[in-house]
Amino acid sequence: MSARDSILRRLRAAPPGQLVLPPDVPAFYAAVREQAPATDRAARIELFCERMSFWRGEIVRVTPGNWAETLRVLCVTKGVNSLLYGPRGPHAATLEAAGIKGLKPYDRPVDEWKPELFRDTDAGFTSTRGGIAETGTLVVWPDDKEPRLMSLVPPIHFALLDANAICDTPFEAMSAQGWISDKPVAMPSNALFISGPSKTADIQITLAYGAHGPKELVILLLLGEGES
Repeated sequence: MSARDSILRRLRAAPPGQLVLPPDVPAFYAAVREQAPATDRAARIELFCERMSFWRGEIVRVTPGNWAETLRVLCVTKGVNSLLYGPRGPHAATLEAAGIKGLKPYDRPVDEWKPELFRDTDAGFTSTRGGIAETGTLVVWPDDKEPRLMSLVPPIHFALLDANAICDTPFEAMSAQGWISDKPVAMPSNALFISGPSKTADIQITLAYGAHGPKELVILLLLGEGES
């Protein structure tokens, strides 16, 4: 008898094990929430900003009335001459009316303009689905209106985040947005959790930014009018 046959014989002769039940994740987070002090909107915003700044994400506080003009000024300040955006995205009309220099619509299959997209695009703008205070993380939801490459290829990624969509934990974000429910939302091919610019480290733990994505992440944090 070969070693393989011997192993298989012992496995088949072993008594059946007990079925391991999946962990009760909602119950775990409910218990954690009972032990932790309740957080309010202001606390979530401040924690998100603190954690995102730790990851070298830049936070710019804006309002519904000035975010597009603020983005225009940021593009001038950072020397952005071409800004990639989704012409069918949720903020396309506002961007087009803001007078931003070099707006570049993502309106073709990538194979038709790959050299221009990868070599001649300074920045990209995307919407976001929310944020996570605990980790300082953006939730980005790529689709056909704002494809994944918009937040991956350009050296600078501008992202508009509604402060009201910041949750405490990843579990709460997934629950609030219907990722985990009896009728879950349709998921994209890849939902993105982004904490700061792209970064990587070699075997000596030397951290480098922008190796596999944007060197800068600029979050336009959308607050209410008159809110500091």
